[in-house]
Amino acid sequence: MTESNGPAASEHDQQGQRDRQGEAVPDWERRFRAPRVSLPDWAQDAPDHALFVSNATGTYELYAWDRATGEQRQVTDRPNGTTDGLLSPDGAWIWWFDDKDGDEFGVWRRQPFTGGADTLAAPGLEASYPAGVALGRDGRTAVVGRSTDEDGTTIHLAREGEEPVEIYRHRESAGVGDLSHDGTLIAIEHTEHGDAMHSALRVLRPDGTAVADLDDTAGGTEELGLEVLGFAPVDGDTRLLIGHQRRGRWEPLVWDVATGEQTDLALELPGDVSAEWYPDGSGLLIVHGFEARSEMFRYDLKNGRPERIVTPPGTVSGATARPDGSVEYLWSSSAEPSAVRSTTGEVVLDPPGMKSPGSVPVEDVWVQGPGGRIHALVQKPAGATGPLPTVFDIHGGPTWHDSDSFAAGPAAWVDHGYAVVRVNYRGSTGYGRAWTDALKHRVGLIELEDIEAVRAWAVTSGLADPERLILTGGSWGGYLTLLGIGVQPDAWALGIAVVPVADYVTAYHDEMEALKAMDRTLLGGTPEEVPDRFKASSPLTYVDQVKAPVYISAGVNDPRCPIRQIENYVDRLQARDAIHEVYRYDAGHGSLVVDERIKQVRLEIEFAERFLG
Repeated sequence: MTESNGPAASEHDQQGQRDRQGEAVPDWERRFRAPRVSLPDWAQDAPDHALFVSNATGTYELYAWDRATGEQRQVTDRPNGTTDGLLSPDGAWIWWFDDKDGDEFGVWRRQPFTGGADTLAAPGLEASYPAGVALGRDGRTAVVGRSTDEDGTTIHLAREGEEPVEIYRHRESAGVGDLSHDGTLIAIEHTEHGDAMHSALRVLRPDGTAVADLDDTAGGTEELGLEVLGFAPVDGDTRLLIGHQRRGRWEPLVWDVATGEQTDLALELPGDVSAEWYPDGSGLLIVHGFEARSEMFRYDLKNGRPERIVTPPGTVSGATARPDGSVEYLWSSSAEPSAVRSTTGEVVLDPPGMKSPGSVPVEDVWVQGPGGRIHALVQKPAGATGPLPTVFDIHGGPTWHDSDSFAAGPAAWVDHGYAVVRVNYRGSTGYGRAWTDALKHRVGLIELEDIEAVRAWAVTSGLADPERLILTGGSWGGYLTLLGIGVQPDAWALGIAVVPVADYVTAYHDEMEALKAMDRTLLGGTPEEVPDRFKASSPLTYVDQVKAPVYISAGVNDPRCPIRQIENYVDRLQARDAIHEVYRYDAGHGSLVVDERIKQVRLEIEFAERFLG
């Protein structure tokens, strides 16, 4: 057994310093070090004021950008980074969430867009987990959502110079959706019905009285969710853009909360659809995701017709319509690194410095599984023929999906001679509501059935060497890794689990409140109410069956996959002298520090090479 901690110096740190002093940096490391930027957010009433995230200093932080002058400045500077921030609609203020070393428990602070001291953004509100925030155009009003173990979810109206006023409270999870253009209506998502996977909507006045409710779970047998996409950007306009699942996938509709009228767009697109308003309220920007790729449309609300916006094949990770009618979007593919592009043909943000190398494209594979066709994305070294050492890199979520987008982690494995397989198992988004919801109650075991079907294909097709199969993933992918090497001990040569759930019962009791609600939905109750389900879905139940060497990395401040439940699993491995290594680092659910992330990937690859050659 080997155990190590993040702050300690090591040969890996020394190597990283040598690389930064001028020696050649390998391609896999350059992908992490190359400056990256997020899609810039812009202020509704001051569109030249923008906010984005970048790793330019080696840590992901917030940056202000005055597009009129071209000036960019760093807004936040914290040892473990900052990514949660937003601009006030008037462009005067930047709000950012201040937690402690990644524990996600903290307060909102604000800073003038032009620079200056940080101050409490909502004095009078104690530290909490965030549950959404919406800022008013008057520059002094905010709607702030909070979540704590003691109170559940509370939502507050905060006005500068006044004490915050609580306008909503419930034990179940909820969150702030949006504040109307004129500040008279507040949309929230809530799960008062106890289903954290399928929200209902409520619109409130600033005094907390209800204006309208919409609940697609009420009175029916189907579990249907709703989401807030945003109020129309026009004063006095009571139209709210929402997402619904009434036809088995996510689609947008326009709900007039004053009249109750619902305008269904009926786009007839096969995949999930998200949308946002064009700035004048005349149309919608549509992003359609289907089979791990994206496309965009402009939907004219007058004639009811979508018009395609041409983008390269790949994935649009975010998009926004600008006041001049152009669209800016963050795009990448598995072969090409991400870039912020515009329909004008320009690259919007091109950070200076080292450029990220590309990688190899993905191949689409469809495998018949016990619940239907499973989509997998496969990458392998250029020109390589099997059987190859193969990494099954399992995505988190679970309600998420892998796509044809650039990812430095899989590319690093490919550089080292491995094939990489990513599986959009049942529970993944992008393949319809039934596929996403299928994992309930047999949590983890459903996903492993799909992963096993793809593993069998990888071996029989000649792609994968059955003696050199690695199961890995982060968060929910880390959970499935530990569960998989216990439930399927003969299938995997190694397990590499990053910030995993390891002991489901202890994880439930220690995790943040919103995740408790999600686990109650997934498993049908608490560990005390459905102990057999928690036991069946917990990696700790199968730890004595594990044969493969195990590598685990964990953030000691992680509120999502807390450290105590990981230590329980490690103690069981240690008690039976099972081969394992543990790496702990001083952050939360993953690190925003580039050097730390590089160190982690290096340790994972070296662990694999020690045991597989």
